[in-house]
Amino acid sequence: MSRKVYVEVAAVFTPEGQVMPRQVRWEDGTVYAVDRVLDIRRAAATKAGGCGLRYTCRIRGRQTYLFLDEDRWFVEAKEA
Repeated sequence: MSRKVYVEVAAVFTPEGQVMPRQVRWEDGTVYAVDRVLDIRRAAATKAGGCGLRYTCRIRGRQTYLFLDEDRWFVEAKEA
């Protein structure tokens, strides 16, 4: 089972108007750089619920999803 975790994201706006995440601050304060954004599409967070823009990102060499729901960013995290 997964849970929705709201995270702090440092992002930039491109000249075309897209929002591109650059860094993610996890709930324990650790900051991770977004190595690359691979895809952006409207999609549901099937594991934790909710929907929004789903950014498929590479962070520390691993592919992960980062969601922008209205004006808040979240990730799907495993239950403890």
